Amino acid sequence: MTNYQETLTSDEAINELIAETTGLNHLEVIENVIDSLEQDDSAMVSHTSEGGYLWKFKYGSVEVFVQLSGTSDEDTITVWSAVLDLPAKDEPKLMRHLLELNCSSTFEARFGIIENRVVVISTRTLAELSPGEVSRLITIVATIADNNDEALESEFGAA
Repeated sequence: MTNYQETLTSDEAINELIAETTGLNHLEVIENVIDSLEQDDSAMVSHTSEGGYLWKFKYGSVEVFVQLSGTSDEDTITVWSAVLDLPAKDEPKLMRHLLELNCSSTFEARFGIIENRVVVISTRTLAELSPGEVSRLITIVATIADNNDEALESEFGAA
């Protein structure tokens, strides 16, 4: 049986993990993801007086918004994109369709309604959020919105 020498004590390993987690710069991660997805140099960012951030960028045929409420573990990242203005044709059929999509094809995102607009949205706290999860949240919302906006507008858009 081979015996491997441990290079870090358990306290050192825990401290290293804590340093890696707290050293994560969510702003840089978000900006790198947006930079890889945005089109036509469309990305814009604003900083709120409360310490939050709001980015907007174009992805395919939709605008995607990324809001960071702050940088502590208790703060949140919210990603959303509008796909259809309300009122719409045959809203009961639309709502059933959106619920079916929520159940079958939205992953960590979901369809919802904000200010009379159907949106694709996802929200998550920053605690233990990895760069891969940030990328996944933004990419999922952008892709689902871009893949569904024109079909929803075609079938349910106001006449």
